[in-house]
Amino acid sequence: MNGGRLPAPDEGFYRKIFSRLPELTTERLTLRPMRRGDARDLYAYASDPEVARHVLWSAHRDLDESREMIRAARRQYRHGWPASYAITMRDSGRMVGTIGFMWLNVEHRSAEVGYSLARDCWGRGLMTEALRAVTGFAFDTLRLNRLEAQHELDNPASGRVMEKCGFRPEGVLRSRLNNKGRFVDVKLWSLIRADLKQTGGGEDAPRGTND
Repeated sequence: MNGGRLPAPDEGFYRKIFSRLPELTTERLTLRPMRRGDARDLYAYASDPEVARHVLWSAHRDLDESREMIRAARRQYRHGWPASYAITMRDSGRMVGTIGFMWLNVEHRSAEVGYSLARDCWGRGLMTEALRAVTGFAFDTLRLNRLEAQHELDNPASGRVMEKCGFRPEGVLRSRLNNKGRFVDVKLWSLIRADLKQTGGGEDAPRGTND
């Protein structure tokens, strides 16, 4: 007997969830699986070199590249692999970014989250809102113990989003990534289940204002 505790998740548990990603809603956003019809919205911001500057994909040169990114995401859904949500505005339905899981380790119940956002949406607290929703999903639904995130040192705005969502800095990893031909230092952040209990959040993700 396990005293009423749930069994540890296995690979099948995660595949089932990722193959049918549930929608997440916030005050201003809906996070949902990407659709073929999102290609034009995706291209509108993914073609911006400033949006692509700190992510590992290059600015999209044409609509076909955006379509291929969506096809790749949909393949991940079909296979039940860790994948990203489309971030959409609740009032218009416009896709303005992505957020999701770069990898997931079943044995250690840990994962890395990454995100991107259209430039005209920067500075409005939207990514903070989206990340809070995903951290809640990670700990409540996926039953993870640890969630990681990282950003290039010259992109401190991303770190502020992580900090607002309760992530704690763990240090700088030198030349961690090769981003478009240059090796970059990144700052690593983490949020663990014990942090939620210390802040009085129990099993819930951190909450706060959309700043």
